[in-house]
Amino acid sequence: MKGRPAHFQRLLNILRRKGRSHEDAEDLIQEAMLRLHRYRVKAATFDASPAVACSSPIKNEEAFLTHAVQNLSVDLHRSRRPDIRREVPFDYYNARKPLVDAETPEQVLDTQQRLAIIQRRLDESNVRTREIYFAHRAGYSYDEIAAHFSLSHITIRRHIARALLIIMEYGPRD
Repeated sequence: MKGRPAHFQRLLNILRRKGRSHEDAEDLIQEAMLRLHRYRVKAATFDASPAVACSSPIKNEEAFLTHAVQNLSVDLHRSRRPDIRREVPFDYYNARKPLVDAETPEQVLDTQQRLAIIQRRLDESNVRTREIYFAHRAGYSYDEIAAHFSLSHITIRRHIARALLIIMEYGPRD
């Protein structure tokens, strides 16, 4: 097509293979071309005035554009991903599905102490491991958790196993 850059179709194919829509792919290519243009202007300014700091001129524009669209695609994916690093209070999950039903005040106190220790240990672990474990405790299936975190089923199982190992290190109940 007229007016399109020389590498447009190849870059479009790369982005389409990565799962981008046609419109998103065109936007990412346009942004990469804009970055190439800005880089060229800086390089030209550097040639005219050495006081302006800029890297050497681009030797392979196709490689520059390919690298730029791939980085932009990753940035777009990360910006659209739900915020998985948000803090979720332990009490929220415990209130929805209590870990233990206590009957006497002593059992209630013992349970609260054990849960506090477990919470501290899980807080010291990986954030993602803790969130996946609590999501599992809240009743979500492995498939639902995997879809939410964009991870494989086996990775979810490994995170839950790690969390259980952390909890079991506390020791058996007396």
